[in-house]
Amino acid sequence: MRFLHSFVTPLVLLAAGAAQAASSWGFDDATVQVNAKKAVGNKEKFSETKPLSQPVTISNTESVKVLLVAKDGGKGKRPHQAFVVLQDELSGLEAPFLMTVKENGKAVVEIKYTDLPVQLATSTAPLKASVVLASFGSSQGLNKPAFSVAIKTDPNASPIVYEKPLRYGKLEPINHIFRADPKNPPKIISAFFALAVLATVPALFVGWLALGANVSHVQSALRDAPIAHGVFFGSLVALEGVFYLYYVSWTLFQVLPVIGVVGAATFLSGAKALGEVQSRRLAGER
Repeated sequence: MRFLHSFVTPLVLLAAGAAQAASSWGFDDATVQVNAKKAVGNKEKFSETKPLSQPVTISNTESVKVLLVAKDGGKGKRPHQAFVVLQDELSGLEAPFLMTVKENGKAVVEIKYTDLPVQLATSTAPLKASVVLASFGSSQGLNKPAFSVAIKTDPNASPIVYEKPLRYGKLEPINHIFRADPKNPPKIISAFFALAVLATVPALFVGWLALGANVSHVQSALRDAPIAHGVFFGSLVALEGVFYLYYVSWTLFQVLPVIGVVGAATFLSGAKALGEVQSRRLAGER
């Protein structure tokens, strides 16, 4: 009895290990059906060992729906990976379609005609459909052909247009086109406004005479504050010259520093000149 017990125990452990090593993924209760927009087609059954002998046919308005129960070692279970792979046997191109799987192994996927890549949608030969199941662990994965799909092209439908995918790489150089520098206004408009400004000069002298300006004070003003009056008058002329150069050729960055220097000279000399004028006013000179 001891010999029998010592002999049976290793056999049981060996059988259990062999059973675990031999377990693999499979499926059961598998069906495929072709659905239209407003109609549901008949279900056709297939299995691991008996795929469909005739291809299922879909048009551009139909879809293929696959249902099955994934099993690991004969028990319904959710695999880590579950796909239905469509392959063009002529070119070897294939496209996987992910199945939605529950914890008990029930899986479903619906493949619409519009979901097919253009290379498969335009194939003239039936597409081979395979079921792929796999997961972590020691269980062997499954990759079995299940059925084939024939594409029926509608001659009245618009043909599928291949869109080139976005690929990152060297692109054509971009030539930047900058706006041209702003041009001066027409000469007629410039001449009109220049004449309008010059016309105010006689009006200025007439206003001085009407208000009683005394030209005889020029000598005394230049005698008492020659630098202030000279710099003030010169800075006014210089400002006009800067504006003219800005109009003709200078840029704003060339004008600003010159304006800053000339404006400071105008402010300081103007303050001194006005002080000299005030002293004459306080002395009673008019």
